[in-house]
Amino acid sequence: MKNILIPTDFSDNAYKAISYAVRLLKDETCTFHLLHTYTPAIYQSEYLLHSPGQLGLGDIYRTDSEAKLEDLKQKVISQFNNPKHVFKTYSAFSVLMEAIDELVESKKIDLLIMGTQGATGAKEIFLGSSTVHTIKRAKCPVLAIPFDFDIETPRKILFPTDYEIEYNFELIKQVLFIAKVHKSTLDIMHVRSGYELSEEQKKNKGKLDHLLAETKHKFHELPDQGIIEAINSIQAELNHQMLVMVKNKHSFLENLFLKPVINQIGFHSNIPFMVLPYQLLG
Repeated sequence: MKNILIPTDFSDNAYKAISYAVRLLKDETCTFHLLHTYTPAIYQSEYLLHSPGQLGLGDIYRTDSEAKLEDLKQKVISQFNNPKHVFKTYSAFSVLMEAIDELVESKKIDLLIMGTQGATGAKEIFLGSSTVHTIKRAKCPVLAIPFDFDIETPRKILFPTDYEIEYNFELIKQVLFIAKVHKSTLDIMHVRSGYELSEEQKKNKGKLDHLLAETKHKFHELPDQGIIEAINSIQAELNHQMLVMVKNKHSFLENLFLKPVINQIGFHSNIPFMVLPYQLLG
């Protein structure tokens, strides 16, 4: 059984992520953990000190959160009516990342799925701040779903790599799982830098090839160019339905998320984007 965590702010974008998740895993036995966090405006020192005039307001926020979660749960059950799927709800007076960390550990979460924008997210920005923060911090794979993505099964998955890390099963097992379920083809993309692969890179590529032995996959060598340009060009050519990348300390992703406004550097992924945290290797 898969344990899937889906944070929600009750926006249309968050519901799109839930819809994608239940369709992606429609034939799998899953528990979906729906999480809503709230931090009341009165979250000040007097609230923490249990000021008699303020304390009851926190209960109002919790009651509202729990009621909306229950309505959301019933809406999803009614719409998709899948006996393989169980839904549990969690309302937390907390910041989002702390609540995520707690559930990832306590519920043995396999995959976190969320929308790319919050309720007030600007459509022109690829990832909302909550999504960026979650990807940077999460200790499990994160799958971000663009709001304007027409839900499609991932028949083709794009997997850019520089072959600088040593892959193992634990790191890529959720990608292998999705590829197996949907009979996907993985397109492994590497941008040539003008040099031959080092012995270490060749070793890592061979290990990845071995791990993908039972998964249909192809290796692509692209001419020397920027990683964003390479992703955009091969995605346009081969029409992928999912993008997967590994986040390690010196990766392209780390540099990407240091930018104050992500859309300024032209990274406009309009397909679901899975990020694998390298610390899974321990």
